[in-house]
Amino acid sequence: MLGHCRASNRTAEAEPPADGRSAGRPELIAPDGSGAFLARLIDEWGLGVPHVIGPDVGTAAALFLAAKAPDRVTSLTIGGGAVRFPIDAGGALKEIIEAPTLDDVRALDARTNIGYAVEPAAPSISEPEVHEDYVSAYDLGRFAESARFVRTYPEQNPVLHDLLPSITTPTQIVAGRHDDLVPWSNSEYLDDLLPHSEMHPLDAGHFAWEEAPEDYGRLVADWVSGGYRRVAD
Repeated sequence: MLGHCRASNRTAEAEPPADGRSAGRPELIAPDGSGAFLARLIDEWGLGVPHVIGPDVGTAAALFLAAKAPDRVTSLTIGGGAVRFPIDAGGALKEIIEAPTLDDVRALDARTNIGYAVEPAAPSISEPEVHEDYVSAYDLGRFAESARFVRTYPEQNPVLHDLLPSITTPTQIVAGRHDDLVPWSNSEYLDDLLPHSEMHPLDAGHFAWEEAPEDYGRLVADWVSGGYRRVAD
């Protein structure tokens, strides 16, 4: 599952992007670079042709993977990524994308911004350990460094726009209907341009997979068990 990576994973030839606490190389902190990394990772780990689940920032990476290496993936479950062109993003995400320089992003209070974003999914009162895991993963300047990914959207979203109609991989779009950071229009945009897709809104915000885990899990289980064939033809 792609998206917010909060653990460190290394392989001999494929070093992961710097999301959360994972190690990484700057050239991978972009949707196209992450997509190419995934293709190498699938080969190196001998995963065959997997079903890829890529919420949030994993959406763009998974789509680049399917566009550039369609033989490496059976299906996609994506959503909650600001992949629309022109860009449609809100709140802190919009500020980060539009900040004049990375120094302006570094000046932001990372703990406050991340804490506010994850509060609906992992409340600091009822789930303090999960909340702190999210927040602390972006300490020590890692918030700004990982922000490089979304700051590539103005250049990469137009490229992805042109690729979307050519993606033949069955794609399930699952996202929160009430997402303030990545509005629902991003899901509609993907469903309009992808030739083999279906769309499922959840009664949730940005972290739909954690805010509505039963619904999210049910959709994924149905999809990988054969539901993806509904849109394969």
